[in-house]
Amino acid sequence: MSIGGLTLARHVFQAQQAHPGASGEFSTLLTQIGLASKLIAREISRGALAGVRGTLGAVNVQGESVTKLDVVANEIVLDCLEHSGLVVSMVSEEMDAARHSATSPRRGQYVVCFDPVDGSSNIDVNVAIGTIFSIRRSTGGGPDPVTADILRPGTEQVAAGYVMYGSSTVFVYTARHGVHGFTLDPTLGEFLLSHQGLRIPARGKIYSVNEGNSTRWHAHTRRLVERLRAGGPDGARPYSLRYVGSLVADFHRTLLEGGIFLYPEDADNPKQPTGKLRLLYEAAPLSLVVEEAGGRASTGRERILDIRPASLHQRVPLIIGSPEDVALAESFYQDRP
Repeated sequence: MSIGGLTLARHVFQAQQAHPGASGEFSTLLTQIGLASKLIAREISRGALAGVRGTLGAVNVQGESVTKLDVVANEIVLDCLEHSGLVVSMVSEEMDAARHSATSPRRGQYVVCFDPVDGSSNIDVNVAIGTIFSIRRSTGGGPDPVTADILRPGTEQVAAGYVMYGSSTVFVYTARHGVHGFTLDPTLGEFLLSHQGLRIPARGKIYSVNEGNSTRWHAHTRRLVERLRAGGPDGARPYSLRYVGSLVADFHRTLLEGGIFLYPEDADNPKQPTGKLRLLYEAAPLSLVVEEAGGRASTGRERILDIRPASLHQRVPLIIGSPEDVALAESFYQDRP
């Protein structure tokens, strides 16, 4: 049930009131991202009727098949961000290079990095998919806005979040003052507060990883998963495996119920020696969300939010979830017992 019928727009506005002198621009931007997610949810809910199922027979900069929904959703998000008049630069999984706004002035504005549809290959089988976003302030850009504004560590995000399109559409975000979730009421066309002040459990009972890749894992990853399956010497019960194959869906479950999600580096794949997930618009925004909820996110050797990206589509290994579970994983990655 919603909490007092508080809408996303109203919630953001009330948070803005706690910061005297705030211009209201951030509230407008977040509302526009909410609008984009409603439009994407509409296309997804219509499925084959909207003509968004299937692939286009092309690949994106990631070397992945482009689905019809990828293209539609990417344009929806770009249009909503452009029309806000507040975004200087945009980075998307579906674009080779950053797009710089032709209409927005280059002072005091925002940079948005996003994955328009995470898990888009799952739409044909009605599995939950999502949108991930990261918001940063522009530093002014200068002659090289990519380096100045975009290739910055995740600690400089002012907000981040995701939208999950499943049995219901859920919008989760943090502006560095807690994590809050909103559920779309389709009869009203509004996101209503449904999860206030989310906190991840200190330890969970579930691990989430694609075990189909286990033959290509490094030895420390295999030892970690074996430990999770077996339980611990402290009497901890064996963990159960749950894996959807859509990052947003697996992360959302982990955030609510605790546990750990892993997408480790691949020991044998020269195309993904540092993992599959992208830093700017997948790992960094979800890491900010989980840390604001009391969790942790790591490569196994360093904090995700401390990494300064070297390129727009840089990939990293990701271990994210309950703080005690991530700490256990790090102990294996650092060759401790």
